[in-house]
Amino acid sequence: MTAPASGGEAGPIAGGLVPPEAAAAVLPEAELLVQVRAQPLPHHVAIIMDGNGRWARSRSLPRVAGHREGVKAARATVRAAARVGIGYLTLYAFSSENWARPAAEVNFLMRLLESSVDAELPGLMENNVRLRILGERDALAPGVRASVERATAATAGNTGLTLQIALNYGGRREIVRAIRALAGRVARGEILPSAIEEADVASALDTAGGPDPDLLIRTSGEYRLSNFLLWQVAYTELLVVPTLWPDFSARDLYLAVADFQHRSRRFGGI
Repeated sequence: MTAPASGGEAGPIAGGLVPPEAAAAVLPEAELLVQVRAQPLPHHVAIIMDGNGRWARSRSLPRVAGHREGVKAARATVRAAARVGIGYLTLYAFSSENWARPAAEVNFLMRLLESSVDAELPGLMENNVRLRILGERDALAPGVRASVERATAATAGNTGLTLQIALNYGGRREIVRAIRALAGRVARGEILPSAIEEADVASALDTAGGPDPDLLIRTSGEYRLSNFLLWQVAYTELLVVPTLWPDFSARDLYLAVADFQHRSRRFGGI
């Protein structure tokens, strides 16, 4: 479940060695892109963007510097995903647990989110990207809510990459909201409890209408889901990379997709 670091040699993965045809780490980026686009692509890639604080600490910088660089990495990743032809990209930007961080850092993150969404809107429109927000918006700062609502409304008609940003998101809370919605339908007589199926649960989640992730990438070498898309990743391919998020590049995304393309997905079969 570990990929080679960006620009490195082929490394261990899934108990063996990365096949030379999969670990195209020595290829120039343009050639790597061509190679990846020639094979079936994951329709939906999700990323746990981890390592901003460690990136800053390793450079004796304040944590907020890592968050600023993380925004740049997110921008590059969105453009790379659109370039390669991925249909859905979901980025874990702010979890429901992140409110426990120091107030000064949370306030900075809210301001950064607001300014970043506004600044990125022209680029989203230019690149035909549709923005969706996952998570509970009510607790977000008013400026952040206004920014994301403007951006989601403005991009609603775009037909290219669907970019899903998880803000104030927690997988368990999402499932609780889905249960409450289904309980409401039962109370109104719209559905019998015995008739509830997996598709009904999926349709009550924040991600309703979109595909489950084919590939989940976590940066910074940590092996945790961190309460992210708990229902949706039941059969998702997992990839942990050692790269800290601010250093994650288009090349890293292409290498992750190349790794995915050489896996065998059996979905419980043989």
